[in-house]
Amino acid sequence: MELKEIKLEDLHPEDFIEEKVAEIKSVVGSGLAINALSGGVDSSAGTLLGHRALGDRLKTYFIENGIMRQDEPQRIVSLFKAMGIPVEIVDAKKQFFDALKGLTDPEEKREAITQTFYKDVFGELVKESGAKYLLQGTNYTDVEETVAGVKRQHNILEQLGIDTQATYGYAVLEPLVQLRKPAVRVVAKALGLPEELYNRPPFPGPALAARVIGEVTQERVELVRKATQIVESELQSTGAFQYLAILHEDKVTGMRDWKRDYGIQIEVRCWESSDAKTGSPTRLPYETLERLAERITTEVPAVVSVTYNITKKPPSTIEVV
Repeated sequence: MELKEIKLEDLHPEDFIEEKVAEIKSVVGSGLAINALSGGVDSSAGTLLGHRALGDRLKTYFIENGIMRQDEPQRIVSLFKAMGIPVEIVDAKKQFFDALKGLTDPEEKREAITQTFYKDVFGELVKESGAKYLLQGTNYTDVEETVAGVKRQHNILEQLGIDTQATYGYAVLEPLVQLRKPAVRVVAKALGLPEELYNRPPFPGPALAARVIGEVTQERVELVRKATQIVESELQSTGAFQYLAILHEDKVTGMRDWKRDYGIQIEVRCWESSDAKTGSPTRLPYETLERLAERITTEVPAVVSVTYNITKKPPSTIEVV
């Protein structure tokens, strides 16, 4: 069946919610489903839809893969606990870093993350729980970019001809797959998500691995994690669509105390966009750029260079990997 987008101007959020809740109930029946929560607006909205439909027959998991933002698992679990939805953290850091070891090609890294999520982690959770369904927050742009060959989004399976039942042992439910990000935000707000969740900037499924050029190691992720904290704290008041820090692979020449300091380069990106399909770099004040450079080179070990991306999407993309 061809996937048809529901455009923002055609969306009636309450009707959409009622329809998707009924759909999830009908498909899962009296059985169980497990749910992939990452804390982004897509997975958060999907979690609330699933919880409305199934109640305690939906088992929600936050996969701690070692490539999330600082303290993200604990923060998200706390927010959902306050909404009456229990979330279990699954420690899978070793599995993900083992899978990523030695990989530098972007598509190979994405495939490693896909297989680790769906085969190793969720495959085991399905077996343990007896669930037959996995609910996740795939959106329309994820599908569009993957099918067009721009970049493989790790959560795209059925749309690439992958039979998840045969391959992983469960079916995948994607209640938001007809919506782009702005429409998902409207649904999330209507579902009662707090603004700090429904208005969060987008964050990639492969998490900080999508912001490391070259091999993804624990040490390199920690560097980009620290830079991410700084970028988000400095740019959250801009109202931009998305902002991020990228760790480059090659070292560059720098200097400290009049001595050569061969170190790391961080690239900052900040985007204006309505739907992530196209984007333009935010025209940040030069004082903001200077403050970013000062903080990152001071607070993140070994960084000697900070650059700012000024290329539109296309030909650039919002994420680097």
